[in-house]
Amino acid sequence: MSKYKPLLENRLRAFILPLEAPEALKESMLYSLEAGGKRIRPMLLMATITAFGKDPNIGLDAAAAIEMVHTYSLIHDDLPSMDDDDLRRGKPTNHKIFGEATAILAGDALLTLSFKAIGEMSSEVASAETKLSLINKLSQASGAEGMVGGQIADMEGEGKKLTLRDLEYIHANKTGRLLSYCVSAGAELAGASTTVQEQLETFAFHIGLAFQIRDDILDLEGTEEQIGKPVGSDTDNEKNTYPSLLTIAGAKEALEYHIGQAKQALDNTGLETSLLDQITDLIGLRTS
Repeated sequence: MSKYKPLLENRLRAFILPLEAPEALKESMLYSLEAGGKRIRPMLLMATITAFGKDPNIGLDAAAAIEMVHTYSLIHDDLPSMDDDDLRRGKPTNHKIFGEATAILAGDALLTLSFKAIGEMSSEVASAETKLSLINKLSQASGAEGMVGGQIADMEGEGKKLTLRDLEYIHANKTGRLLSYCVSAGAELAGASTTVQEQLETFAFHIGLAFQIRDDILDLEGTEEQIGKPVGSDTDNEKNTYPSLLTIAGAKEALEYHIGQAKQALDNTGLETSLLDQITDLIGLRTS
C-alpha cells in the first residue's frame, strides 16, 4: 500500500485534471476520490497480479477504474434520497459541499470515466479482447446484476425482517460483486487458468461477505472517529445487518468462518498469495 497507493492517487488525478469539463464538476469528482480510505479494492487487484509473479503496474488503470466506480457509489449512497449521510471518512459528504445536483453528476461522470480508463489501456498490457471482457464484467458487477441491484434490495429490505439468505444476497451484490471483480480482473490481466480463476472466485466471494460483516460490526462497536461517519446509522435506518440477525457474537463467528474459507481457497490456488492473505486479515480486522 505504501508503494502503490501514491501511484494510484497520481493516476486518478491524471484521469480527471485534463478533462475538458466544468471546473466545479472536476472539483467534485476529485473531492470524493481524494477523501482517503485504504484503497482495498485497487490493492486487491494489484495483489492478485502479484500472486502470479507479474508486475502489478499492469493493473494500475483497471485499479483506477474500480476506484472511480466505488467512489461514485459512495457519493450516491450518501444522498438524502438514499442513506442521507452528512459525513464520509470524517469529512462532509459530497452533496454537503457541492450540492445534490453536482454530486449526482460527479458520480455519473466517475462511472462513465471508469469504462474509458479501461478502454484506453495500453495494448501492451491488455489486448482488445481483454479490455472488452474487463469492461463487460465491470458493467455486470456494478450494475443491475451486481452493486446497483444489491442497493435496491437493501433499500427494499429496510424495516422488514429478512432471512440470512436474503441478507447474503444483498451484500454479495452490493459489496461483494465489485470486490470479486477486483480479483477476477487481476487474474485475467495475469493470464490465469480457468481452474485458478475458480478458486480465486471462491476466495473473492468469502472476502466480500467478510467485508460487509465487519462493516456491520463496526457500525455497532466502532467510533465515529474510526469509521468516519456516525455509528449506529444502520439501526437508525432500520437496515437488516448480520448482528441483528445473528447477534454480535454470531456475526463475529460468521466473520471468522468467511475469513477461514477465503484463506483456504487461496491455499488451493498454488500461487504465492502472501499479499492476498494480508489483505484478507486487513478486511477481517479493520477498524475503519
